[in-house]
Amino acid sequence: MGFSMVAEGLIHAYLPAATWRPLLENFGYSLGFLIVVLGRQQLFTENTLTVILPLLAHPKRLILWKVLRLWTIVLLTNLAGALFFATIVAHTTLFPTHIQQAFTEIAQNSLRGGFGLTILRGIFAGWLIALMVWLLPASEGTRLHIIIILTYIVSLGGFSHIIAGSVDILYLVNTGAVSWYTYLIGFMLPTLIGNIIGGVSLVAALNFAQVAAETTNSGNGNTQ
Repeated sequence: MGFSMVAEGLIHAYLPAATWRPLLENFGYSLGFLIVVLGRQQLFTENTLTVILPLLAHPKRLILWKVLRLWTIVLLTNLAGALFFATIVAHTTLFPTHIQQAFTEIAQNSLRGGFGLTILRGIFAGWLIALMVWLLPASEGTRLHIIIILTYIVSLGGFSHIIAGSVDILYLVNTGAVSWYTYLIGFMLPTLIGNIIGGVSLVAALNFAQVAAETTNSGNGNTQ
């Protein structure tokens, strides 16, 4: 996911400071998702849909425990990877100064707004990413289009994603621009809450209700 920040920063740095620049630079945000999704890697926000459906179908304590365990493992490993990537970029000369300045400018956008607004942005991001996962199995030859379009809207809309956004903010933490407290309380906690609400209630629950209704109607039709 760190390559979302890299791609955005590179495009940002080499485009003029015009009002239309965000329309192009935000396409870079999709790169990390393309790598993760097409590479079949585990991303926390994808699991707000896939593992919740079995829990909704069979709401048992054991299944809930398995969901929480999976969420914890995937989230912590995703965040560890984000921290590792951000540390390398911030403390090496891998990118020249003007590119690092672009990283800083992009990362600061993730801190706009207070706790409540960040939760709301997280809900929209969680909704769109989980919706992307829902659409992919039926996408056939349009997988690239779905991933790029939906993640592009997440970035262009300034919606908060727990992993992609963590790379940005952890880069600022490593450069000393913000504190760990700002990351943990100002970004990570409200974004995590929002992503879970968006992925679970606005996508998984609604789609489960639709599937359950279709199953019921099908069963009623078979008994007639």
